[in-house]
Amino acid sequence: MTAIDQRIVAYIPRLRRYAQALLKGHSSMAEDLVQDSLERALARSHQFREGTDLRAWLFTIMHNVYANQIRRISNGPDFVELPETIDEMTNDASTARLELRDLQQAIAKLPLEQRKILLLVTLEGLPYQQVADMLGMPVGTVMSKLSRTRQHLRKLTHRDDAPHLRRIK
Repeated sequence: MTAIDQRIVAYIPRLRRYAQALLKGHSSMAEDLVQDSLERALARSHQFREGTDLRAWLFTIMHNVYANQIRRISNGPDFVELPETIDEMTNDASTARLELRDLQQAIAKLPLEQRKILLLVTLEGLPYQQVADMLGMPVGTVMSKLSRTRQHLRKLTHRDDAPHLRRIK
């Protein structure tokens, strides 16, 4: 295994996490996306330019593979994800778990463009400039879309507790 291959392998957990979030928890589809992305990255590792950010390169590959898959299956059938274990079928009534579920559902309701930006910036911790380069848009657009996405997410999770300004004449 070459040095670049070893560095790519180190990013597998982050790729999995992003794929899971991007595909709304569909484990098998997320694993397929990660595998397809890694296959493409390893086959084209000679195209990676040393001195650039490997993480951004891998996420760009995953973004492109995902976009290609969406185009290919846009008119295909919907699949239902079955629980992998019996434990997943039991309902744990803990508050934290319910809040996490509500947050996941709210994120799943976001439009794809908003979901991508939110996950890349908050989950993966990528700087705005890298996200802008990956998605092919200006940095200001990324920042404003992220702000609107967070506002939308607050409304979806009923956490819009921010004080509202009133106009007084």
